[in-house]
Amino acid sequence: MSLEIFSLAGRVALITGGNGGIGRAMALGLQQAGARVAVTWREQFRRKTPAGCWGTGADLVGAAVFLASAASDFVTGVCLPVDGGYAISDRFSDA
Repeated sequence: MSLEIFSLAGRVALITGGNGGIGRAMALGLQQAGARVAVTWREQFRRKTPAGCWGTGADLVGAAVFLASAASDFVTGVCLPVDGGYAISDRFSDA
């Protein structure tokens, strides 16, 4: 089967736990589809998150309620990360 219709050229995929099993298979598949793949371990990922912990389903509730409400009627084409600050963590590193 051709992966052309699933082209991920120019995209980056972060795989946690990609050293074996399903994570490794996903990393290989994403790479075959053209993505640049970065593999990390769960502990490294958690340490880089300013909240310092893993999120739970309950952490998504506020964002989901907002997006389902009239309060978000004028919100379009935006990425709303609910990630404990991970998306901006590089901005605050000491390096």
